Amino acid sequence: MVTKQDTDLARADSLAREIFSDVANKWAFLIIETLGDRTLRFSQLRNEVDGISHKMLTQNLRMLERNGLIEREVYPTVPPRVEYTLTEPGQGLRATVDSMCGWTRRFIEDIEAARRSFDG
Repeated sequence: MVTKQDTDLARADSLAREIFSDVANKWAFLIIETLGDRTLRFSQLRNEVDGISHKMLTQNLRMLERNGLIEREVYPTVPPRVEYTLTEPGQGLRATVDSMCGWTRRFIEDIEAARRSFDG
């Protein structure tokens, strides 16, 4: 049973904070954005998420699956074919990720200018 403490982001020991910590990383966001409405194989994801290593992709896919955000389907072929799809909660998070991507595109020049000013 989920308690009020579990959903309280202010509490260091809350489940909500643990989940937030899991999914609030660049690789998870990029995997979610890349999957979108599609079903992709591991190799397709690795090719489309520029710069991700095999290890990081594996770790993030496992974390996303553990949190119920992606579904992993293994087909009994040789070699095994494994496909990944966003679940309903994953699609819900995707809406937030899409908004963050839009925010980044909209304000990237402002952020670059602020960084130049700060670093200069």
